[in-house]
Amino acid sequence: HTHTHTHTHTHTQIYIQMQCRGFAEELSEEIEALGITAEVVDMKNYDPDDRLADECVGRSVCVFLVATYTDGRPTENAEWFCKWLEEASTDFRYGKSYLKGLRYAVFGLGNSVYVGHYNTVGKNVDKWLWMLSAKRILTRGEGDCNVVKSRHGNVQADFQAWKVNLLSRLQALAKGEKKSCSGKCKGGSSCKDKNEEVTSQDASAEKLNRQQFLCEDESGLADERTSGSVVDVEDLGNIMTSAKKAKVRLAENDEGQMVKMNGGKKTEDDGERREMITPALREALTKQGYKLIGSHSGVKLCRWTKSMLRGRGGCYKHTFYGIESHRCMETTPSLACANKCVFCWRHHTNPVGTEWRWKMDPAENILQESIEKHQNMIRQFRGVPGVKAERYEEGLEVKHCALSLVGEPIMYPEINTFIRLLHRHRISSFLVTNAQFPEEIRNLEPVTQLYVSVDASTKDSLKKIDRPLFKDFWPRFLDSLRALGEKRQRTVYRLTLVKAWNVEEMMAYAELITLGQPDFIEVKGVTYCGESAASSLTMANVPWHQEVVAFVQQLADMLPRYEIACEHEHSNCLLIAHTKFKVDGEWWTWIDYERFQELVVVHEESGGQRTFSASDYMSRTPSWALFGAQEQGFDPADTRFQRRNKTKDVSGC
Repeated sequence: HTHTHTHTHTHTQIYIQMQCRGFAEELSEEIEALGITAEVVDMKNYDPDDRLADECVGRSVCVFLVATYTDGRPTENAEWFCKWLEEASTDFRYGKSYLKGLRYAVFGLGNSVYVGHYNTVGKNVDKWLWMLSAKRILTRGEGDCNVVKSRHGNVQADFQAWKVNLLSRLQALAKGEKKSCSGKCKGGSSCKDKNEEVTSQDASAEKLNRQQFLCEDESGLADERTSGSVVDVEDLGNIMTSAKKAKVRLAENDEGQMVKMNGGKKTEDDGERREMITPALREALTKQGYKLIGSHSGVKLCRWTKSMLRGRGGCYKHTFYGIESHRCMETTPSLACANKCVFCWRHHTNPVGTEWRWKMDPAENILQESIEKHQNMIRQFRGVPGVKAERYEEGLEVKHCALSLVGEPIMYPEINTFIRLLHRHRISSFLVTNAQFPEEIRNLEPVTQLYVSVDASTKDSLKKIDRPLFKDFWPRFLDSLRALGEKRQRTVYRLTLVKAWNVEEMMAYAELITLGQPDFIEVKGVTYCGESAASSLTMANVPWHQEVVAFVQQLADMLPRYEIACEHEHSNCLLIAHTKFKVDGEWWTWIDYERFQELVVVHEESGGQRTFSASDYMSRTPSWALFGAQEQGFDPADTRFQRRNKTKDVSGC
């Protein structure tokens, strides 16, 4: 597969693109001459989500010819492919073995005159494929448009030298795969002997793969430590260890310079406070896909946003509450948290603390930048294969905000200002708190829906799962549930089931539900976020959907005035709802968002005197979203997409 490009910016870039296309057509003709079927594909028309995993099955070999612009960027028609591949290589939902079975080779074109950006696209594509367990059949080739430094005198000669080796390698693979054999050939000889040459070449190629990556990593490591570049995953542990030590030293020097949580008010001590995001942390979070805002906030594109843009279904909030996932912005005004949960999907790279002790950015700036960065991420989907034009246009207008990205949003001292600003922009608010700040919950402005994470039902299991920083974490937890019960707007308990850790605590869960009387109870199987030294969680702790259903059925039977209302099988999640949302035998768990905005305006204009309740802005739930429906919570207006080799569904948001 290769790509071509027509819109260019410099003479060098035109030259690279013409060569890239020419090389692809030349290579295709010579491969066909060997009796091997070949296809040239423009990356602009290549959907990696649909096609790349399929290449792992059978005997395909993918040859990627990629060019690098003088500033290090991929060409426009390869941008989506590169972005998808980069995100997939670090996204635990795809898994380290997602492309296992894919055989590939990469040839990159660039110009070594631009030292800092020479062939970066080819190197990155090669690295990301390797991280997803794809297998290189040949060492990466590089064509240099700088004739002074070109290994073979010019870019054409560089390609010819690499092409000879590739054709030889393809011939060897074709001979080894020509037919399957029982193990014995004519004359009694073993065909294993005839294949030893191919196997030996495979081993040599794999050895070269590792050596090449090691050499590149070692040569670039010192520069990356001192420059502003992104840190390699392999070196991230050392960087974060140094950052933690520096954080301790800074904390010792900054005693007293903090904003304390005090009943929702802030009290500032004299002295300049430090920023929450350190340079090392900024690099780590940026590499994880965050778009950082100011000194303590961030926004990230949810995978369900991408899914709904392409008509492949929305998240469980779409099923349970009618959120339009492609119009939902996932953000947080505070990357810091007071817990270190074992299932944290950020592997604890975010800061922790029990009180606000950092510089504080204005809520107006945070919201404005959040929307702008979210829209910029949506714009990257323009022209991407499969993206629906009408949903792309809708996606540019944010309608919902999930304050659940990471950290503890309620820690932000200006959280009420931030919520009011959301509503003035007619953006609904879904705020999730970890139940450690009861007074802040009581002082919170009305939100569309307020969540409390109930990750365990006993003191011991909560300590084991959430690993809270507060010494009085259990009284704070219980008081947070009481505070939730005092709210008139929609409230939710979010239960995360961790198999073998908290699934057996049925009666204790029922008692906690009685304490807070939430409108809804979301029960979701834990999402496995990959291996981490910060957590002992494994895939064995992820319950199957049938196990979650069984738990929910038992729990619902123990709760008077609660019933199972909805299901989202894709997210391994079910919804238990209070029967006040069942009107004349029909569930009304969805939200009338326009009505909510009208009620908020009246509330604000009256200075909080005219309040409203959850029943004032409920809407009827469609039949496909109900528990027991054939669709199992998948919107029939969309098309279900299954990934290759899917076993347990550990997706979610």
